[in-house]
Amino acid sequence: MAILDYKCPNCGGAIEFNPGAQELKCPYCDSVISIEAFREIDEIRQQQGTAKEAEWSYAGSDWQDEERQGMVVYTCQSCSGEIIADETVGATSCVFCGNPVVITSKFAGVLRPDKIVPFKLDKKAALGALQKHYLGKRLLPGVFKDRNHLEEVKGVYVPFWLFNADADVHVEFDATKMRRWSDSQYNYTETSHFLVHRRGDIGFNCVPVDGSQAIDDVLMESIEPFNLGEAVDFQAAYLAGYLANKYDVDATQCSHRAHERMKNSAEAAFRKTVTGYSTVTPRYTNIQLKSGGVQYMLLPVWLLSTSWQGKNFIFAMNGQTGKFTGDLPLDKALYKSWFLKIFGISAAAALVISQIVVSLM
Repeated sequence: MAILDYKCPNCGGAIEFNPGAQELKCPYCDSVISIEAFREIDEIRQQQGTAKEAEWSYAGSDWQDEERQGMVVYTCQSCSGEIIADETVGATSCVFCGNPVVITSKFAGVLRPDKIVPFKLDKKAALGALQKHYLGKRLLPGVFKDRNHLEEVKGVYVPFWLFNADADVHVEFDATKMRRWSDSQYNYTETSHFLVHRRGDIGFNCVPVDGSQAIDDVLMESIEPFNLGEAVDFQAAYLAGYLANKYDVDATQCSHRAHERMKNSAEAAFRKTVTGYSTVTPRYTNIQLKSGGVQYMLLPVWLLSTSWQGKNFIFAMNGQTGKFTGDLPLDKALYKSWFLKIFGISAAAALVISQIVVSLM
């Protein structure tokens, strides 16, 4: 499913972004066109007055008229997930929960991303990662290994806000040191108590928070990190052949999640400096964050959504590094059989031990 309908200059067929080549490739005549070539075409069209100059704002600019043309937003009636797609698409399914989606509005009210990390891994790699995810899962229902389910994998550019900040950290810990010794009559334990202070600064750069309500934050954090050094200036041509999720949570709303991640990381970093004690317990924490700016970026994710016995299961793979995550269903019949076998072996072992004890008495 293409976001924008880019035509091959040689045969006129629809071309797609190819992760392996990092260029646009025509599946019909095998022509390869660089992103830079399309950038030059866009610049020529702008000079001819076919597109307005982008107006950059806080975390991105408005889309150009040519980029906006033909875009629509599909909204899932079940999870409210929003997907940017080509207006020629009549029907599709939600990549987040698998339910049918319907068109609700033209593409509008969304800032243009600052940067994008292009896909480096294709659908074949995603299917292979899912197969590896199945390995060793003895209690996985057999139908989940059916090849038909694997074809539901879709490549999606997920909207992320990337936060920068400096943190002024002041933390205190209650710590103890224990010393034990014995004599001919008693065992002794001496506990010494300490109040440990730590204060300093720590900087955070590009802390990501996904800007979509439909995608679970924990799921996205599980496939981190992304190599943001490979991010490039946004060009709509990178979206060819993929879906792009529309952000519905702005930077201000996402800042709370970013601040929480920064504070937890800062406290953990300072905690690592407290060594040589038997126990360490946080006593007081005061972390002041000073904003250093925010960026809007699209990051590549392969998503699979399927259902089992009325429950939805979502899997995600980092489209750049291949890191894979997702929960799997449990075959209750196999689990019951496995539990009874383990319980039977344990009971038999306990019986043998008790008989040996009795025989020794």
